[in-house]
Amino acid sequence: MLGFIWSAIAGAAMSVQGVMNTRLGEGIGTMEANSLVQCSAALLSLAALAFYRTGSFSALGSVPWYYMLGGALGLVITVTVMLGIGSLSPTVAISVILISQLLVAALIDALGLLGAERVPFGWRKLLGLALMIAGVVTFKT
Repeated sequence: MLGFIWSAIAGAAMSVQGVMNTRLGEGIGTMEANSLVQCSAALLSLAALAFYRTGSFSALGSVPWYYMLGGALGLVITVTVMLGIGSLSPTVAISVILISQLLVAALIDALGLLGAERVPFGWRKLLGLALMIAGVVTFKT
């Protein structure tokens, strides 16, 4: 149950953050907003690290190098969310983002990528994804 709560908080925060970042970008520029957002996140992460630790940087050599590219994806995520929300309404943009997240997560599961345990992608999941896409198309029109 706790996983659902954390996930709901993450989804709500991502939606609010996306709109806030977009509005900030409209005021100061997209890349300027991105730089401010990423720097503030880095500073807050370091502050949190001072009080809450769950591992050690000394174990960094034990993980595949490409896992460290998640930080670079933060740049891609922040900028593309701002551009998407700026081009579409927040609801449509976040809906497309959610569908894309679901599709990529399903592929990661189905193929067992990035160390994930394989989870089959059956016709029910395909139907659910199709219904979500139909919902966005309906919502957009």
